[in-house]
Amino acid sequence: MRDQTERRAPVPAAAAAPPAAVDRPGARTASGGRGAARRGGARPLGEVRRWPRSFADRLTTPLPGLRAFARLAREGALRPGPEGLLGIPDLPYEPGPLPAAAPGTVAVTWAGHASWVLRLGGLTVLTDPVWSRRILGTPARLTAVGVRWADLPPVDAVVISHNHYDHLDAATLKRLPRHTALFVPAGLARWCRRRGFTRVTELDWWESAELGGVRFDFVPAHHWSKRSLLDTCRTLWGGWVLTDLAAGKKVYFAGDTGYGHWFGEIGRRHPGIDLALLPIGAYAPRWWLRDVHADPEEAVRACRDLGARRMAPMHWATFVLSAEPVLEPLLRARAAWSRAALPREDLWDLAIGASRTF
Repeated sequence: MRDQTERRAPVPAAAAAPPAAVDRPGARTASGGRGAARRGGARPLGEVRRWPRSFADRLTTPLPGLRAFARLAREGALRPGPEGLLGIPDLPYEPGPLPAAAPGTVAVTWAGHASWVLRLGGLTVLTDPVWSRRILGTPARLTAVGVRWADLPPVDAVVISHNHYDHLDAATLKRLPRHTALFVPAGLARWCRRRGFTRVTELDWWESAELGGVRFDFVPAHHWSKRSLLDTCRTLWGGWVLTDLAAGKKVYFAGDTGYGHWFGEIGRRHPGIDLALLPIGAYAPRWWLRDVHADPEEAVRACRDLGARRMAPMHWATFVLSAEPVLEPLLRARAAWSRAALPREDLWDLAIGASRTF
C-alpha cells in the first residue's frame, strides 16, 4: 500500500498526544526529551533508543476499510485520463547551477517531488532524497531530477519525513557516504543502521537535535507509514523545521501530509517561519486522499496557519500518484494564493531544478 491508497479524517489534537518511548538506560526518556525540546534543549546525536511497537495511535483517523477499497476498485480513478496527461510537456523543468550560499543566507533548490537541496547554517541538507528514475509500483518519473548527483556539494545531512517509497529511497541513500548525518522519525533508525549509516538520529514529535549551526525539529503531520505488508505504522511520520541558529532563519519542510490542526500548532511553537515547503499534489480522488494529501487550496491555508512568510509548492510534477491532471496542482495553487490576496513574490512556484535564496 502506497500513498495513493491512503485515507483519514481530522480528529481533535488532544486525541493525537504522543506516548512516551523507552530510551536506553542512562538516557533521558522520550517524554523528558519532548519537554527539553520545548525549553530549547536537544537530543544527543546518534542516540540509540527504543520505541513502542506501533505508532497507530498517532493516526489522525483510522486506515481505510474494505468498503473504501471496494469503492476505489469500482471507480478505478487512480491515474489521470488521456486529457490530464496532455500537460506533461509543459511541466516546469529549468535545471540550473546551485546558487552561492553566503553566511546568513538560505538557498533552496527543488530537485523534484519532495526532494530539496537546502543550504543553511553552513550545511547542505537533502530532504526526502529520491534520485531514482522509478520507485516501487509507480510509473517512471515524468521529469528528470532537477540537480545532477554529481553537481551536489558534499551532503552534510539528510532529513526523512516517513518511510513511503517515494520519500525514503534506498537506492538514493546508497549513494551517500555512510558517515552522512541522517535525521529520521522515531523507529526508523534501525532501517538506516542496517544499511551501514553510523550517524542516525531518530526523533519523536516536538523533539530536536542540532548539527553544526542548524537545529532540526521534528513536527507532526497528518499522514501514516508503511513499507511492507507487516510494518503498518511501525515508524513515525512528520515534517521538519530547520533553523539557522546564527541567522535565526527557518525553513519548514512538511514532507507528506493532509490538512489539519497540526499546522496552527507548529506555527505557534515555531514562530517566524521564513519559507514553508508544502505538498500540493496527489489529491484525487478527493474522498480517498483528502486526509493524507493536502490539495492546493489547503496548502495555501496551511501556509497561513503556520504564519509562514513564503510558500514553495512541492510533491507534484514528478510521479503520477493520483488522478488529477498533471498541471492542475500548480494552476490551483496560484489561483488560491491570489484569492488569499497574498504577495505574488512570496509564492515560490519553482520549476524543477530552480533555486531561490533569502
